[in-house]
Amino acid sequence: MAPVSAHNTFDYLVIGGGSGGVASARRAAKYGARVLLIEGKYHKMGGTCVNVGCVPKKLMWHAADLAHKKHHMKSYGLASSEEEIKYGDFNWGLMKEKRDAYVRKLNGIYENNLNREGVNYLFGYAKFINSEGDVEVTLSGDQEIKFLEEGKTFKKDEKLVFAGKKVLIATGGAPIVPPKVPGAELGITSDGFFELEKQPKSVAVVGAGYIGVEFSGVFNGLGSETHFIIRGDTVLRSFDDIIQTTITDYYTDKLGINIYKQSGGVTKVEKTADGKKKVFLGNGKTLEVDELVWTVGRKSLIDLSLDKVGVKLNDKLQVSTDEFQRTANPKIFSLGDVVGKVELTPVAIAAGRRLSNRLFGPEIFAEDKLDYNNVPSVIFSHPEAGSIGLSTKEAIAKYGEENIKVYNSKFTQMYYGLVDHDEFKSPTAYRIVCLLPEEKVVGLHIVGDSSAEILQGFGVAVKMGATKKDFDNCVAIHPTAAEELVTMV
Repeated sequence: MAPVSAHNTFDYLVIGGGSGGVASARRAAKYGARVLLIEGKYHKMGGTCVNVGCVPKKLMWHAADLAHKKHHMKSYGLASSEEEIKYGDFNWGLMKEKRDAYVRKLNGIYENNLNREGVNYLFGYAKFINSEGDVEVTLSGDQEIKFLEEGKTFKKDEKLVFAGKKVLIATGGAPIVPPKVPGAELGITSDGFFELEKQPKSVAVVGAGYIGVEFSGVFNGLGSETHFIIRGDTVLRSFDDIIQTTITDYYTDKLGINIYKQSGGVTKVEKTADGKKKVFLGNGKTLEVDELVWTVGRKSLIDLSLDKVGVKLNDKLQVSTDEFQRTANPKIFSLGDVVGKVELTPVAIAAGRRLSNRLFGPEIFAEDKLDYNNVPSVIFSHPEAGSIGLSTKEAIAKYGEENIKVYNSKFTQMYYGLVDHDEFKSPTAYRIVCLLPEEKVVGLHIVGDSSAEILQGFGVAVKMGATKKDFDNCVAIHPTAAEELVTMV
C-alpha cells in the first residue's frame, strides 16, 4: 500500500482513551509532540475507571455507606426509632440517572482537556495493518474530525489509516464470563452492573476479589438479599490475612451477607420459569436469585493484529513489556491494564506520564520510568481496607520469619461509642510489618472507616522508606483512628 500521508502521520499515536492513554497523550502534547488519541467507545473517553469502574463504583459505595449510617441515627438522637434500609427503600433508578449524568460530565471534561492541550482524537477501533505499524481505524460513530477536514462529518464504520513515529497501546481490559460454565451468559459482569435499571431483590456475586467484595457490600447495604460465592474460606486472598479475615468475618457475622465458602465454584446456571437464575455450585448446593454477577477476572483487550508488528504476549495473554514500557517492537510501547502489572488507574496515569517524559521530554527524563514497588491500593468494602507493601506471608518468605516483626491493633472507633447495637459497629484492624533490625516498614495493612484516606498519607511514608521509629516520632492527632498507627506497641 502507499505510504501514509504526512498529514496523517503523528509523532505519537495512542490507542486507548483510558486514564493511561489520556495521561500519556496530554503529557506528550505539552512537550510539543503532534499526538493522535484513538478511543473505541463513542464519546466514552476515560476508559474503565470513568465509565464502568472506580468512579461510578465509588458513587454506589457512598450510597451504601449512607445506608449503613442510617442505622446509627437513633443512637445519635437524630431519629425516634431504629432506621433500617430494606429492599425498595433505595431509589435505584434515580441513582442510576444521576450517576450516568456525572459520568457523561466527566467524559466531556476529558474531551475538553484534550482539546485545550492540542491533542487530536477520534472515536473508532484500531488495528495494525502492516509491519511498519500503520493503523487502520474503523469509526465507532458519526463524528467531525477537525484535524482531517473542518466541517465534514465522517460516518460510522468508515475506515481511516494513520501512522505514528511512536505508538502506545493502552487499550485496557474487560471483565470475563467463565467460558466453560453452561448458562454463564445468563449472568452479567461488572459492566452489566452499571447497566441495571432496577435493583435486584436477590443477587449472587461470584468471585472473591475486590470487585466481588465491593459489589456484595453495595447490594447488601442497599437492601438486596446478597449471596457471595467464593472458592476458599476468605475473600481478598491476594491481600494480607488481617484484611481477609476481618472483612470475611464482618460480612458474614454482622452484615448478614451469605458467603458460600468452599463452594466448588459455579458449575451451571439455568433460567427458571419465573425468570430467576438458578445457580448450581460444585459442592452440591443450589440457589435461586434475581441476578447473577460474575467478578471472576478480567482479560486484556488485544484484538489489534499485534502479530503484524511483532508485539509479544505473555502467558496470560497480556502485552509483554520491559521496565520502560517497551514492547518487542522498538517503536511500540504499552501500559495500563493491557500489560497487567498493577491494574490500577493511578498506576496507568503515572506510567503514561513517565513514558512521555522519557520519549518527548528534556534530557533529565532520559531514564524516567515507573517504580511498581510499594503501590498503595484500597478496597471499597464495608468498612474500607487498604494495603501497601508486602503482606506478612510475603515478608516472611522474602526475608525469613526471624527477620520480621509484626505490630497489630484491633479496636472499635470512637464514632461507634454511642451506637447501641454491636452489629452496627464496624471493626478496625491495623497491621504494620517491619524488617529487622532497623524495623523498616515493608508492609502496612489497614481495615476500618476512612482507610482509603488514611493510607494515602502513610503510603508516602512507606514509599520513602520509613521505619517504625519514624512512625512513632510523629505526634498523634487525637482523637482519630489513624493515631493508632503512630502509637502502636
